[in-house]
Amino acid sequence: MKRNAEWVSIADMMAGLMMVFLFIAVVFMQQIREKEGTATAIVGDYKATSSQLNAALHEEFDKDLAKWGAEITHNNIVRFNEPSTLFDGGKWEIKNRFEVILQDFYPRYLNILTSEQFVNDITELRIEGHTSSRMAKPTPLELKYMYNANLSQKRAFSVLDFVFNLESVSDHREWMVGVLRANGLSFAKTIINPTTNKEDFAKSRRVEFSVATNMEEKLLEAL
Repeated sequence: MKRNAEWVSIADMMAGLMMVFLFIAVVFMQQIREKEGTATAIVGDYKATSSQLNAALHEEFDKDLAKWGAEITHNNIVRFNEPSTLFDGGKWEIKNRFEVILQDFYPRYLNILTSEQFVNDITELRIEGHTSSRMAKPTPLELKYMYNANLSQKRAFSVLDFVFNLESVSDHREWMVGVLRANGLSFAKTIINPTTNKEDFAKSRRVEFSVATNMEEKLLEAL
């Protein structure tokens, strides 16, 4: 009898442990579902915000894009891709025509980004300079890349310097200090002609404005 009682006691203990483990598993799975739900909601919010920003950019600038030689991509990059308008070959000083365009474009662009609808989601406003991979004479890859990295960085900074000091955006300078960045990408992201599947050298030489949001930060917090 005593031995049977011991077995019953052990069986009860094991059953109790199983209930504890089952409870932990249920709680854990519920937490996972809650986190997945939160992550899904954040991604949904990001997609909605991105779509709204795209609509706002098109509403504001569609009538100007052709005359600027610019376009708005599906991921909200404003791309100025008429190289003869931007800079002289091998130079980083902004040409007069591009200055006129920036004076018109940038204050309106900033008004969209700093609106109540978008301002709290934006962590970076990026000005990117891009070059093509073509050079006047054959050049080793390392030298070609470094030359264009330096040139594209100087061009991006020239644009940043110009727009930051526009009197028409002086009220936003404190905000710009926190988010405005200039990046030179050399020919790391060339534009490929979909018809020929080869680089479009003219379109590769461009300046882009884009934003980064806090979605990644929100996802990390949720997970």
